[in-house]
Amino acid sequence: MGIRLGDLVERFGGQLVGDPNLEVTAIAPLDTAGASHISFLSNSKLRALAAQSGAAALILSPLDDPTVAATYEGARIVTTNPYAYFARAAQYFASLTDHVPPAGVHPSAVVAESAVIDPSAHIGPHVTIDDGAVIGAQAVIDAGCYVGRNAVIGEGTHLFANVTFHAGCQIGKRGILHSGAVIGTDGFGFANEGGVYIKIPQTGRVLIGDDVDIGANTTIDRGALEDTIIEDGVKLDNQIQIGHNTRIGAHTAMAGCVGVAGSAKIGSRCTFGGAAMVLGHLEIADNVHISSGSMVSRSVLEPGQYTGFYPLAKNAEWERSAAIVRNLGSMREKLRALEKTIKTLTEQQQ
Repeated sequence: MGIRLGDLVERFGGQLVGDPNLEVTAIAPLDTAGASHISFLSNSKLRALAAQSGAAALILSPLDDPTVAATYEGARIVTTNPYAYFARAAQYFASLTDHVPPAGVHPSAVVAESAVIDPSAHIGPHVTIDDGAVIGAQAVIDAGCYVGRNAVIGEGTHLFANVTFHAGCQIGKRGILHSGAVIGTDGFGFANEGGVYIKIPQTGRVLIGDDVDIGANTTIDRGALEDTIIEDGVKLDNQIQIGHNTRIGAHTAMAGCVGVAGSAKIGSRCTFGGAAMVLGHLEIADNVHISSGSMVSRSVLEPGQYTGFYPLAKNAEWERSAAIVRNLGSMREKLRALEKTIKTLTEQQQ
């Protein structure tokens, strides 16, 4: 099964240079693509590889097209964002072979009488759905999942095997929760009295918007009093921890092992590299990009790229070093002024 290039361009746009009737059956990497494949160039450093590719067609940018076209003999789809075009095309090819689970409830599933399940939803083996839960149209709940009391799973959302979705939590349309994700566990809230910890009840919920992806073994804590909120289009990688009462703005993306402490407010369209950490009660503006392994220890109120790497040291030593680093700018200016003074005195003595 495949698609004509003309149909692909009609579906996704772009400028086609070549035969619209040429059919491609799959997407492949530049170096392994063959006569039935389409490939893409999103990194200009790979122009030479693209120019020699055996792919039937290439997706590439207007900037790269003239160089590649000088030697590449296949068809070309020219578009401003080849990587996004590739993603949409890849979704189409994947849909050709996707397994669509049948609607209905597996006999081994345990479903409370008060739960509401749309007839088009799929409930897999050994799923448990508690009282008052709502499962939307065409939702897919794979084997071994748990959906708690009064939880809401939106239309077209897919819970892969062994996801736990606790009481009162909600997710919107077209969400994806990968295996082992746990939504709505208690936040880490304790009061200390004489060295003994007293648990603070976590009575909030987790509210998740539309088109949100949550990776394997990622955990999102419910709020203590207010809700933890994940807005539309957020993408969370595997093994991420989101603390209670956190708010993550629309279309923010976090790579694996990011940790966000409670009550942090993170803006829209932010990105966080792997293992970045955000302390609690901080505010991060829209369009902030945090490098991998960075520790965000203060609020970030202006858009931009931020990086914070520092060698591990005893705390007192680290604080002294940090104070010196903060003053390096003024120290440099003083040093330059001192050098000028010494130069002037030296010239006067000669």
